[in-house]
Amino acid sequence: MIEAKDLVKRYGPKHALRNVSFEVNRGEVLGFLGPNGAGKTTTMKILTCFIAPTEGSATVNGCDVFDDPIGVRSSIGYLPESTPLYTEMLVLEYLEFMANMRGFKGGEARKRIKLAVEQTSLEDVIGTEIRALSKGFRQRVGLAQALVHEPPILILDEPMSGLDPNQAAEIRDLIREIGRERTVILSTHDLAEVQVTCDRVLIVSDGRIVADDNPEELRERTGKSRFVVTVAGSDKDARKVRDSLTEIRGVDRISQGKTDQKDELVFTVRPNNNKDLRAEIFRAAVAGDFTLLGLEKKAEGLDKVFRDLTTGDTEESARDRAKARKKDRDAKKKKAAADAKSEEE
Repeated sequence: MIEAKDLVKRYGPKHALRNVSFEVNRGEVLGFLGPNGAGKTTTMKILTCFIAPTEGSATVNGCDVFDDPIGVRSSIGYLPESTPLYTEMLVLEYLEFMANMRGFKGGEARKRIKLAVEQTSLEDVIGTEIRALSKGFRQRVGLAQALVHEPPILILDEPMSGLDPNQAAEIRDLIREIGRERTVILSTHDLAEVQVTCDRVLIVSDGRIVADDNPEELRERTGKSRFVVTVAGSDKDARKVRDSLTEIRGVDRISQGKTDQKDELVFTVRPNNNKDLRAEIFRAAVAGDFTLLGLEKKAEGLDKVFRDLTTGDTEESARDRAKARKKDRDAKKKKAAADAKSEEE
């Protein structure tokens, strides 16, 4: 449905996009993820024919963004980050205006407005002025205008921006429902949106694509795993269990967690690579004669994967920086103590 090839966008000496290429298939919900200024909105504007790329090409539903921009626009429902609403209009007036702009009038316009209103659950506010609506309902109105011409593709740029958690959850559910019938690109830097809404994640950083996979595979492939171990026992057994787990080859570190259960202990075991340690943990439990109540492998969160890919801020580098800061603090304390002693003398 969408194909971008070697997209480059320059603003003078600044590169907003650097040879970006990707495809989006029919019926797919793609999360376009990246930090602020990474090139997400620039890509959206190229795909919707708001701006032209400096180099490269893109087709949307078979239409080229250079050769057939009208065909591209007729195939897309677009919700930009700042929803373009005429706030003095009633919701119905605004949707009628947008339907007319799309070339629909009379019965055909009413039919399409009715469907868009039902899809976005705007029935109760159809006669309300847009300026009187909450931010969440304004986003729904923005989605309704993007749906009124029944496009096969939706491009949504930061649709949860400025919403409270309840409003964001409502819009997220709405996007998931709409995505069952359409191709959707969801541009965002909100990791929670991506994990629960998208079939596939494309991460962009500094104008380049740095990852392209589904959320679960991305976590498995890029992030390290950790193992949550639950055993029967009380606090007096904790040292014995920790010692047994520490002896497992490949363990980097172990931390004890809190539990509400009276006779349970919980430990998190982190490997020094991405090796699956579950078999070794089971054998350690048998050898150490403690009862294993639970053993779960968990991938690192998408937030850590995102941070690693877009900043290079790995766990190891964060620890190195923390050590460097501590060393610097200790040196300053030592110097201050030496200066104070010198003054006394």
